[in-house]
Amino acid sequence: MRITTNGVSLYYEVEGSGPALILLHGNGEDHTIFDRASEYLRQMFTLYLVDSRGHGQSSPVHEYHYQDMVDDLAEFIRKLKLDRPAVCGFSDGAIVGLMFASQHPGVLSRLIACGANTRPETLKGLRMALDRLGDPESKDPKVRMMLTEPDITAEDLARVDVPVTVVAGSRDCVRRDDTEFIASSVKDGRVCIMKRADHSSYIVHSTRVVDPILMAMGVDTSEVRLTR
Repeated sequence: MRITTNGVSLYYEVEGSGPALILLHGNGEDHTIFDRASEYLRQMFTLYLVDSRGHGQSSPVHEYHYQDMVDDLAEFIRKLKLDRPAVCGFSDGAIVGLMFASQHPGVLSRLIACGANTRPETLKGLRMALDRLGDPESKDPKVRMMLTEPDITAEDLARVDVPVTVVAGSRDCVRRDDTEFIASSVKDGRVCIMKRADHSSYIVHSTRVVDPILMAMGVDTSEVRLTR
């Protein structure tokens, strides 16, 4: 399916039934990273799997900015008339989720932010690797966005009015103090560290993210049987 938001055609798929849960992928990916997790989540939720602007089957763009993606999400929710959806975002998707919740109080029910960072400087080894490639202005526009954005402050996070579960891998490229900063700065935040996981291994084509999502959504995980 397609929907036009702010002049961009976004591709998305809808699966399952139950409360609305929007899944947002990371930089350079598309909605298919959630393929294994969605097999379980669609049993309990109506999943909205979205390709961000310039990703997957959505319209190409020349520049990438998190604020544009935030505005796309706002239009997506408004046009589909979603009532208090939850959002689970990974990496770029988690940044978009945090910014959206800060700017649009009263719209979401919950937020699961996986691998979020508040500033480029908190991306440990990944930031260093990207910096070695040269001048940010000469890089792929997706990479340039990661090197220059976001800039999420404690004041921004204090405006988030929904419960936030901040998930990170035990070997994540996001600094642990930034993960804890996010959780401590929102009104209702908790940290979930995935053992033996890097930035993406518990998300991309994995079922491991299902557990923190179900806990964040208030589902009794003792009643859920997952095949790893």
